[in-house]
Amino acid sequence: MYKLNADSQFLINRLKQGEESAYELLFNEFYRVLTVYANKYVRDIETAKEIVQDLFVHLYEKRENLDINSSLKSYLFRSTHNRCINYINAQKIRIQHAEYVFKTADATENILEQEVNKTELEQALFTAINQLPPKCQSIFKMNRFEGLSNTEIAEKLKLSKRTVETQISKALRILRIKIEPYRGICIIIFLSVRLLTLSNVM
Repeated sequence: MYKLNADSQFLINRLKQGEESAYELLFNEFYRVLTVYANKYVRDIETAKEIVQDLFVHLYEKRENLDINSSLKSYLFRSTHNRCINYINAQKIRIQHAEYVFKTADATENILEQEVNKTELEQALFTAINQLPPKCQSIFKMNRFEGLSNTEIAEKLKLSKRTVETQISKALRILRIKIEPYRGICIIIFLSVRLLTLSNVM
């Protein structure tokens, strides 16, 4: 999904030199997926956006003193992760949820990597859905986002139930092809319950 891994140090050097084009590239590449990631912890999309925006502001203000020893992507996800923990601790939101996040903070790098990959896969799925043909996309979203049955969709759009079923099957077939490189097609079923909440980011 990302094309920056091989050139991370080069981009960091450009940031240190104050090149705004490098900053814009970094923001455009990571802002959306980091917001999805932050939202998993703070459970509020506006707060998630603020956390990620603050991170980018911090990066710009401290650009001359950046000291990144890992990959740039890992650094950004770890920084977002830590900022989410700090936010939850400061706000005292739901003690049980806070305890869960603190435990997550002590998790291994392997667990964090799995979360990163999962977030990227969700992002890829949303992109694939938005690239579906208009009619197919509309019917699929009504079914998965709005929870309408095939019969309800058919009545609303004045189509046959068979047509609706065909369009949904077409959508799933296209998505399988689009998501195949991620080897995670099973997430389509998992996300069918979560798409409505996360779609606010897109």
